[in-house]
Amino acid sequence: MERRFARPPGASRHVIATGLDLTGEVRGRLHGRFPSVEGDWLGVVNYEIGYADGRRDKLYLVDQFVPFHVLRKCG
Repeated sequence: MERRFARPPGASRHVIATGLDLTGEVRGRLHGRFPSVEGDWLGVVNYEIGYADGRRDKLYLVDQFVPFHVLRKCG
């Protein structure tokens, strides 16, 4: 059985008001980095993602690989 978790290209958008809000930027903690076989760098990051409905709870993600080109230093 094949499961699909991503919308196929060109499929209509279906908004889930209680879903995760993946827009914008979040603070995180970079605590490792690794090169891929193709020479790209990945950061190992802990961070939180909020929900679109504005609830106070957050989803806390630990040890996630994130492409280095999307990371920036917070000041």
